[in-house]
Amino acid sequence: MLEVIFGLAVGLIVYVYVGYPALLAGVAGLARAWRRAAAAADAPLPRVTLLIAAYDEAETIAQKLDNSLALDYPAERLQILVAADGSRDATPRIVAGYAARGVLLNHEPARRGKMAAINRAMPRATGEIVVFSDANNFYAADALRQLVRPFADPRVGAASGAKVIARGDGALGDSEGLYWRYESAIKRWETAVDSCVGVAGEVLAVRRRLFEPPPEAIINDDFYMALRLLRRGYRVVYVPAARSVERVSPSAATERARRARIVAGRYQALWLGARLLPWKRPWLVWQIVSHKYLRPLVPLAMIAALAANAALAWTPGLAARLALALQAAFYGTAVLGARRPLRGRVGRLMYLPAYLVQSNLAALVGLYRFVTRTQSARWQRVPRRAAAAAGEEPG
Repeated sequence: MLEVIFGLAVGLIVYVYVGYPALLAGVAGLARAWRRAAAAADAPLPRVTLLIAAYDEAETIAQKLDNSLALDYPAERLQILVAADGSRDATPRIVAGYAARGVLLNHEPARRGKMAAINRAMPRATGEIVVFSDANNFYAADALRQLVRPFADPRVGAASGAKVIARGDGALGDSEGLYWRYESAIKRWETAVDSCVGVAGEVLAVRRRLFEPPPEAIINDDFYMALRLLRRGYRVVYVPAARSVERVSPSAATERARRARIVAGRYQALWLGARLLPWKRPWLVWQIVSHKYLRPLVPLAMIAALAANAALAWTPGLAARLALALQAAFYGTAVLGARRPLRGRVGRLMYLPAYLVQSNLAALVGLYRFVTRTQSARWQRVPRRAAAAAGEEPG
């Protein structure tokens, strides 16, 4: 029985992190042969509303607005709308100072959460395409042009750009950047097969006529919006050339808090289950289950694998003891990588186990918050230093 538990746990971990991406890459290679050619680059540019959600963003909102106004997109076809929700600092006043440059402000003094702010601002949006963004993300100059290109295909309901981690924050930045490069590859392959099932909420474009407000209790609103579009028969595509830059979380603690919220949202999606899955599109069901529904189970599988392995190590045979030694080396490296971050390639290699372990510890916190219903759908601002759109790692 212990062998079965250990085998299933290890099998789940390997499938989620290695098996699924490998299978997906193979299927994507075949699918590209049948995929319709991309839309022409000279297709007419649609009118776009850039909707920026902001809560206590006085430190970065001016830089965000300057970045938005400098984007390579026709000014007469771009509306910039800021949805400020319960800000206690100077965010509304700073945004109001940009009114002469065409920036619109929708501010509600009472804090009700990000989706409430977006839902309240949407009636003022005039663009055919609404691009959702955060105040601490900064777009590459051509990001909007790249992001709207897929909408020449009427089957496309949403397009997600690439989250980019700016360099210069040490080992945590290196590891988070490596994680986002890994996620970027998966999204490219998913798009080639059918649609990407993971979207970056800070650079997400949706057809305004298709926008369906998520319930305010939904934690991962961007994931919910993508699933609803997929269930309605539309495609959600990944556009790696549409880059959004941000700094990595300043500490492992703030990164754990951010990931705990994300994973609580995944458990919520697991709980909603069949009601969100596009059953008429089996390839998509496979992608969603493999990429989003199985991953929250990895921390439980890690615990099961370690416990079963420890028990098996007391039985005759060398294999179980060798496996336990490998696990001990992995977790030992994770502890060293977290406590003594090193620079360079060695530091990145040491910190990768630490990042994986910390991410899955955060997932356990997310599970606890979901089960106890203590995870609020309101967003909590994670402090990140301002980032320039240069010197970054693609994600």
